[in-house]
Amino acid sequence: MSDNFFTPTNCQQAIGKTFYSNWVLIDQQRITDFGRVTDDPDPHHIDPEWAAQNSPWGNKTISFGWLTASMLSSMLYEIMHFPLDGDAQKDGYPVNYGFNRMRFVEPVVVDSRIRVRTTLVDVTERKPGQLQLTSDLVVEIEGVERPALVAEYLSLWIKGTNQST
Repeated sequence: MSDNFFTPTNCQQAIGKTFYSNWVLIDQQRITDFGRVTDDPDPHHIDPEWAAQNSPWGNKTISFGWLTASMLSSMLYEIMHFPLDGDAQKDGYPVNYGFNRMRFVEPVVVDSRIRVRTTLVDVTERKPGQLQLTSDLVVEIEGVERPALVAEYLSLWIKGTNQST
């Protein structure tokens, strides 16, 4: 097993191991674009002038909590190296299954960098051709002691076609 990622074929050996994504910059353009596509005009996020006068977080805008959560997909992709370009029948494919718990702990101030630290806790076969992976996730903010987000995350690796969760 590589020390950097895990796949359905080596995930049992990854239980108890911790993996890290690369750092990702959360800049104002990303925050503003997220607000635009989600129809959320909250000035705490998209209006630097308003935030400079009113924000309790260093007079700067902050990331939407859901933007921070949405970044999990790309950060986890780095760790779980999905075989999306391969044979789904042979290799399977990943599916988000949900969270047992998730908390937004600390706001992500504009121009901060975040990464996910994940520890695989359990792998169980839900039914033939379906593995459920349970992971503890922590979204770290570079240079900040408290995390942005903590969660217990569930994902499925599904082999074959016409599988329902």
